[in-house]
Amino acid sequence: MTPTLRMEREFLRAGARRIAGVDEVGRGAIAGPVTVGVVVVDAATRTAPTGLRDSKLLSAAQRDRLFPRVRRWAVAHGVGSSAPAEIDAWGLTIALRLAAMRALSAVGPVDAVLLDGSQDWLSVSSESLFDDVPWPPVAVPRVHLRVKADMTCSSVAAASVLAKVTRDREMIRLAGDDDPYGWTANKGYTTSDHADAVRRLGLCDHHRRSWNVAAAAVDLRSHNPEQRRVVTS
Repeated sequence: MTPTLRMEREFLRAGARRIAGVDEVGRGAIAGPVTVGVVVVDAATRTAPTGLRDSKLLSAAQRDRLFPRVRRWAVAHGVGSSAPAEIDAWGLTIALRLAAMRALSAVGPVDAVLLDGSQDWLSVSSESLFDDVPWPPVAVPRVHLRVKADMTCSSVAAASVLAKVTRDREMIRLAGDDDPYGWTANKGYTTSDHADAVRRLGLCDHHRRSWNVAAAAVDLRSHNPEQRRVVTS
């Protein structure tokens, strides 16, 4: 399935001027950030770069080739992340929203958001309930949900590529030269090798304590008698 601008253009014909496609990566990982990409299109936006697909359908090499082309194609683009400590402190939904607002702060005002999936994690929370969250001063416009938008809407597919490439590169950086947890390959998701490494080494600073730990096939919260500290530049 090739994504198109059909839905974005429907909103533009209805009077919107700038539409933001939004997608996230890293939700199910046990280490590293959750990352949100935003790509803005308008009435002058041409057909998306050839080969653009949902990032999950592309190889790493294909995503890397598309990354600069998507950034040139977009009217505006942004990527935001929430660190494991933020996920643990406030929960995944708030962390996702915080990452998205950080990304939105880079693109300027938009009239509507196209969000992949069936859950509106971008506009459901009230900042007043989380006074300690460093919310960027961004007005979140009306959110329109679309299941499989990353496969059907060009702006969302482009956002997924930006988010995926950015997060993958960050996980490789965090892995360091010795890569004790295999993040260069597993990008912080649960694999048998990752779980085995946690059993041997305990947690490091970049592991999440509160989210998806059961899926690691090891109790990450209790299996850290000597927490491993990873120092990165």
